[in-house]
Amino acid sequence: MKRREVIKLIGGVAAFWPLAVGAQQRDEARRIGVIVNVTADDPEAQASLAAFKQAMQQFGWSDGRNLQIDFRGTAGDPEKMQAFAKELVALKPNMILSRSTPVTAALLRQTRTIPIVFTVVSDPVGEHFVESLARPGGNATGFTNVESTLTGKWLELLKEVAPRVKRVAFIFNPKLAPAAARTIRA
Repeated sequence: MKRREVIKLIGGVAAFWPLAVGAQQRDEARRIGVIVNVTADDPEAQASLAAFKQAMQQFGWSDGRNLQIDFRGTAGDPEKMQAFAKELVALKPNMILSRSTPVTAALLRQTRTIPIVFTVVSDPVGEHFVESLARPGGNATGFTNVESTLTGKWLELLKEVAPRVKRVAFIFNPKLAPAAARTIRA
């Protein structure tokens, strides 16, 4: 190899070396906020968090290494929901995982830019969390546990199973189940 070729090779490697090193250094920890509608030490919430961490590890994300999870439990308290939503948004996470309709509502009052993935949400379209289930739009997407128009089907099924039933009660906390009114109307 001639001297000029060696110099070109070294020059080429030197030119790309900062890019390669920079790419490795950019593998900084990602931050995920998690808010649930129960206490932080709730056994079900802890089991779900452990399963989430395990699933993330399978994709190469390890809590404390290249991932930081900020976990908050609101214990069903609307004031805590709003305070924790504000707190997590201020931490500027890469995304927030939300569990429940009221928690998701609190988060969306705080941010329309940070991605929010919700679970256990009733009627995300009716709550204006998403434009539609097929095309959510905005910064929120997720999984719904109940669609309010199914209420009529539930009553039909109940009448088939127990034809003598004449009255049905629907009990809910309006602060924690804002979609209940739409469910009753349906």
